[in-house]
Amino acid sequence: MGDNSAFFYGTLMAREVLYRVIYGHEELTPVTTILASKLTHTPAILHNHCRHKVLHDDYPGVIPQEGHFVRGVYVTGLTDADIYRLDIFEGDEYTRVKATVKLLVHDGGTEVEGEEASTETYIFTASESRLEKAEWDYEEFRREKMWRWAGTSKEYDEVDAAAAAATSNGSYDPTGGRGIFAGPGKKEQQEALENAD
Repeated sequence: MGDNSAFFYGTLMAREVLYRVIYGHEELTPVTTILASKLTHTPAILHNHCRHKVLHDDYPGVIPQEGHFVRGVYVTGLTDADIYRLDIFEGDEYTRVKATVKLLVHDGGTEVEGEEASTETYIFTASESRLEKAEWDYEEFRREKMWRWAGTSKEYDEVDAAAAAATSNGSYDPTGGRGIFAGPGKKEQQEALENAD
C-alpha cells in the first residue's frame, strides 16, 4: 500500500511497538491486519554507525561511527501516514535521514549480507552526552522492558494526541486513517476490506 521504507534498530523492531505507533494499537483488527500484511520485515545491517543505550531510558540512539555496524530491520510498505506517526513518536531527539542498508539473507545455514537498499532511518541528534558507551540489546529490551511499551504506555501519548486533534476539529486526518479505524468510520473500514488485494 505504501511506497516508504525505514530501517529500525530499537524498540520499533518489535512489531507490537511498530503496530502501536502506526495503527494505534498493537493488537491487529481485521482492517489493520490487511494493512500490516502489506509490510515486509527484512533483517538488515547499517554500516558505519553505532547503537548506544540512551542514558536512563529503555531505547537506543544510533550515531555515525566509522567501522561499526548496527543490526536492525528494514520495513517496506509504509504509508506517508505511517511516517507521519513515526516522526511524532521519534520526537526531537532524532532526525529522519536517508540511509543505505545491506539486507541479510540466508546462505545455507549462515546469514550473510545481500543486496543494498536505500531507505530512511532515525539518527540520534540530541547531545551525545545522553548516550551510554554500552550497546543497546534488543533481546534484553524484549525480555525486561517490553511490558512498559505494550498497550497504553505513556510513550504513545504524543502520537495519540496528534491523531485525536486532527479528527476532533473536523479537519483532514493527517494520520491517514488511525482516527477512522480506531472507532467509528464503518464506511472507510468496509472500503479498505473491499479494496484489499
